[in-house]
Amino acid sequence: MQNNIFSGLFVGQNLVTIKEVDSTNIFLKTLLSNSKPLPEGTVIMAESQYAGRGQQQNKWHSDPGKNLTFSILLTPSFLPVSKQFDLTRVVSLGVYEALKPILGDKLKIKWPNDIYYEDRKLGGILIETNLQSDKIKSAIIGIGLNINQENFEPGAGNAISVKQILHKDYDLRALLSEICGHIEAYYLNLKAGKFSFVRNTYLNRLYWLNEAKDFRSNGEVFKGTIINVKDEGLLVVENNSGQHEFSLKQIEFLNK
Repeated sequence: MQNNIFSGLFVGQNLVTIKEVDSTNIFLKTLLSNSKPLPEGTVIMAESQYAGRGQQQNKWHSDPGKNLTFSILLTPSFLPVSKQFDLTRVVSLGVYEALKPILGDKLKIKWPNDIYYEDRKLGGILIETNLQSDKIKSAIIGIGLNINQENFEPGAGNAISVKQILHKDYDLRALLSEICGHIEAYYLNLKAGKFSFVRNTYLNRLYWLNEAKDFRSNGEVFKGTIINVKDEGLLVVENNSGQHEFSLKQIEFLNK
């Protein structure tokens, strides 16, 4: 259905809202598998998601009607598989830019794509790509953000919501519109070949950038400093033995 609060060119112009779903990513995948093609920028928004997932199969806890749980369809066929981490950058930055005006400088992107406020997790992103040859045929981008939830289960770890920070409710549709607009803007920059701009902006928004902090890798705790993210997405951490590169499963932030 069309929704006029979305001012962008295509992201959010085809908005489907559903009451309850296991996962908006699964729902969108099912829609995609049907014969009728979906326009790029289609957004599936759920009031309640009972099987949301984060990175590494983590469950996403969300009170019905309180938070933003949605998925976006993009078709970045212009993007080689070798540059697919740039899509992670684009989406993370889009969410960040939408929340920054209300949350300020304590908002950061925790590598690779969690949204943090101080040392607490506001939300996460899960991107599932469909590859064709060396190109990305389609990408389903699942986003979960804690907006108006006041309490979290003990198993929710270090979760925090916008309401817990600012003590007021926010209009979910308005925030969704802002996020979609900012994602679209960064996505179009990527499409125009402005990789350096996107990569540098992402790096400058990173949680713990240029700060000596504790990490764990291969069962060992060490103090290191994030100094860069490689083009393909590897995290570069420097310690007294030099610079080291890590993929997602190889390093843990000891921020709890």
